[in-house]
Amino acid sequence: MKNIFLHLRLPFSYFLLPVFIFGMAQSEHIDIFNSIILFISLHFFIYPASNAYNSYMDKDIGSIGGLKNPPPVSRGVYLASIVLDVVGLLMVTMINIKMILLILVYISVSKIYSWKKIRLKKYSIIGWLAVIIFQGGYTFMFVSMACENNFEVSWLTLQKIEGMLLSTMLIGAYYPLTQIYQHDEDSKRGDLTISYRLGIKGTFIFSATMFLISFAIAYNYFNKYFNSFQFYIFILCLIPAIIYFLYWFIKTIKSKKEANFTHTMRMTFLSSTCLLINFLILFYLNHFQKSI
Repeated sequence: MKNIFLHLRLPFSYFLLPVFIFGMAQSEHIDIFNSIILFISLHFFIYPASNAYNSYMDKDIGSIGGLKNPPPVSRGVYLASIVLDVVGLLMVTMINIKMILLILVYISVSKIYSWKKIRLKKYSIIGWLAVIIFQGGYTFMFVSMACENNFEVSWLTLQKIEGMLLSTMLIGAYYPLTQIYQHDEDSKRGDLTISYRLGIKGTFIFSATMFLISFAIAYNYFNKYFNSFQFYIFILCLIPAIIYFLYWFIKTIKSKKEANFTHTMRMTFLSSTCLLINFLILFYLNHFQKSI
């Protein structure tokens, strides 16, 4: 039971929290009941189920996201992933039947990402796109829909589309960095991830480029729909993550051994925390201080 619990990697849900908060922050109004139900369903059931399923399919020996020394994987890990998915789906039935369909799509993609018979993970670009779209823009979409209790086409405004794009690009920027220490183990399984294809130096350059594109999108988004003040908050909050990114990049240039689990988790935690703080501030401004 302890090993099964560890493979759920519950703390890893923290890294996916910023997109949830961003979706709430950009919603026109907040349905508190829907938001709480969806939050619990995602972060305590759906996300851990995905982690457990991924662990069962990969059977990693070395470090994986959220676990430096993963314990052996048993059949119980697979069963736990199914049970958690079912519970998560049952929870969202309290929101809306359309919400069930949206979450089912998310679960299905997460499964085929790791499932050996399809395994999107082994394809560099397709795997990367699957992760950034569904953990980014798609999650932003169904979170905002649940918050507004609006599952109609009318929800899909130009502003919401641009919010989805920003969420996708931010995930696209940091996700390759989470793969940078697993090149050897991934390649042995035939998983030629985008980070493996790019190499260590190329991964940093690619992520830096994606971050710059994200900043350009954020500049347009906040200035167009809100004000420059919110864009400055966005940049200010990300400064610690930018500094650490540059520090880590310089260290890896000197020694490839620095592209390791420890630095990856520090970078992931720091960037997630910076984004979370930023989106919490935006949530406050948009829903409690709209006059600012």
